[in-house]
Amino acid sequence: MDSPLGAIKIVGDANAIKMVVFVDEIGEENEGIIPLVVRKCKKQLHEYFVGQRKQFNIPVAPEGTDFQQEVWQVLQDIPFGVTSTYAKQSIKLGDIKKIRAVGTANGKNPIAIIIPCHRVIGSDGSLTGYAGGLDKKAWLLKHEKSMPGMAQTSLF
Repeated sequence: MDSPLGAIKIVGDANAIKMVVFVDEIGEENEGIIPLVVRKCKKQLHEYFVGQRKQFNIPVAPEGTDFQQEVWQVLQDIPFGVTSTYAKQSIKLGDIKKIRAVGTANGKNPIAIIIPCHRVIGSDGSLTGYAGGLDKKAWLLKHEKSMPGMAQTSLF
C-alpha cells in the first residue's frame, strides 16, 4: 500500500497480520483473494495516516523468539502519542540488564506502526534505531503528537 512515508508491504493470512514493513516499491498484489484481515489492516493504516485512528484492532501474529514476543507485547502497551525508553521497556520485562536485547528485539519487529516500536526512544530523549529509518520514526512521532486531543509537547 502507498502511505505518506512510502510503500508499505502487508502480509497476513486468514487469521492475523504477520508483517507490516516499509519497502522501496509496491510489488504486485496477490492475484488470489486478499484475506479480510489484510484488507482491514490497509483500511486501519489509511485511517491512522489521515488522523482518524489512534488504535488498531486487528489480530497480529509476528514470528519471533519467545523473548522477542515478550518485547513486542510490551510495546503494544505504549499508548498512542506517548514515548517510552529502552530502559523502561527492560524494567517492564523484569531486568534492566536486558536493555540491549530489548533494543535488538525492537529492531526485529516485523509489524511496524501497529506494534509501535517507533514510540521507543533513547533514555536521553534522542531518536535511536528504527528499521524503517529515523526519518520515518520522527514523522510517526510528530504525526501522533499532532493528532487532535494530543498534548502539544516537545517530542525530544
